Amino acid sequence: MWSIHPKYLDRIGLVAVWREGLLAKRVLEGRTRGYRNHPQLIRFKEYEKPVDLIDAYLFQIYLEARRRGYSFNYSKIRVIELQGVVAVTRGQLEYEFIHLLKKLEVRDRRKFEELKNLNPKDVEPNPVFRVVEGGVERWEKLRTG
Repeated sequence: MWSIHPKYLDRIGLVAVWREGLLAKRVLEGRTRGYRNHPQLIRFKEYEKPVDLIDAYLFQIYLEARRRGYSFNYSKIRVIELQGVVAVTRGQLEYEFIHLLKKLEVRDRRKFEELKNLNPKDVEPNPVFRVVEGGVERWEKLRTG
């Protein structure tokens, strides 16, 4: 589940984050056993209303999909608009963006070319997050190489 704004994701990434987000929503609602201990869920679980936060997060994914002309089924979420309610570190956004670029270089050259010259320090978060200074988040599973 990406912290970066969904506008940076390619088609595959956008579909994947929608599916992962819906699974996370089921976890937070207590409707499934799998995925419960996924590190990315920590920030949602720590929020006062975790299901509201995941719905707001997924609403931003839905908006990006709609902007691109995709037809994600928004009846799977509640339309909740939360802006900047959870902190994410600048280091986390940079880390995710560089990780995304590596993926795009292999699977979507067009999107890679569109984003490769963007300074990682300028990457925007999903609007539910607000940027604070700091390194990579404690819950991130660091990838090497």
